[in-house]
Amino acid sequence: MAANRLYLGTRRYSSWSLRGWLAVRMAGLEVEEVVIPLAGGSTPAVKRAAPSGTVPYLEHDGLRIWDSLAIGEYCAEIAPGLWPAERGRRAWARAVAAEMHSGFRELRIAMPMNLGGHFPGRGRTEGSLADIARIEAVWAECLATHGGPFLFGEDFTLADAFYAPVCARFITWEAELSATSRAYIAAVRAHPLVDQWYRDALAEPPEWRLPKYEDPA
Repeated sequence: MAANRLYLGTRRYSSWSLRGWLAVRMAGLEVEEVVIPLAGGSTPAVKRAAPSGTVPYLEHDGLRIWDSLAIGEYCAEIAPGLWPAERGRRAWARAVAAEMHSGFRELRIAMPMNLGGHFPGRGRTEGSLADIARIEAVWAECLATHGGPFLFGEDFTLADAFYAPVCARFITWEAELSATSRAYIAAVRAHPLVDQWYRDALAEPPEWRLPKYEDPA
């Protein structure tokens, strides 16, 4: 491989890309970022670039790593501080990140990520509301136990990286949330890396935008 590269989808929409990008940047990896505009379904350029046909996809030091959770764990081996140092907290953080990685399907469908969108009051299906309730319970327990402002204390960890796109969804769709959840979302949104992603997303060409996400039913 000629260079270290991180392949991403459209920043405005690609929640998985945001997770992988945060992990890579938190670990301080030097990579070239390659953004592939998503086509709303199967994107041939992504299939050509990545073994799994999905983004994010990382090429680093001759290795190929796909899937955001695998990228996060790879980055944590390079920079162990991406997970909490204490074993119990680290296991808990991995559990809540894995729950996000594998769950909350109804929320994903009803409230897709759109960093430039604003759809207050919409997307509130029975399934998405159940997912929101579970997410708030996860957040509340973590924040009460570890003191905030992030899920496991003062440091922004991979657990927060995995919930960053959820925070973005809640901002876009204006979900009804507790004051505790709103404070957590504000802390995540203000993090310099999250803010950088937002700024880059909003600078993307208008022709990359997809009607299915810009005018959801």
